[in-house]
Amino acid sequence: MMASILPNNLGNDTPLKTMDANRYATKKTIAQGMLDIALLTANASQLKYILQVGHKHEFYSLMLTLISISIIMQVTAAVLAFITSRLDLYKSARQRDIANLLTHVSMGLVFVSLFCDVVKMNFGLEPAIPFSDKKD
Repeated sequence: MMASILPNNLGNDTPLKTMDANRYATKKTIAQGMLDIALLTANASQLKYILQVGHKHEFYSLMLTLISISIIMQVTAAVLAFITSRLDLYKSARQRDIANLLTHVSMGLVFVSLFCDVVKMNFGLEPAIPFSDKKD
């Protein structure tokens, strides 16, 4: 943890903590990874449901396509994020340019995945076979 002695306008020399950029970036990356895993898990669950229901679902082909595209985009974005994290940004300007390009491509893939998820949710995953209303 980084700490430094900075004037704190309190009249004493109590150390004030400064932000460690590497620690922040690491925590942010871990949190983003956990959110990506949650979204991937939700997509896998929806894929399982659509495959179980099959063609009885009104939008089976569309849902299957959207879920598949979303999963492919998420996995590809995760691989690109891993590759980007392995680059040494301080080594050369070329690696910074490559990391910048990979980051932009990864963001585009996440955007496409998010778009697929929004469209998918508008078509719903409610049961294709309605429950019968029992009248006693």
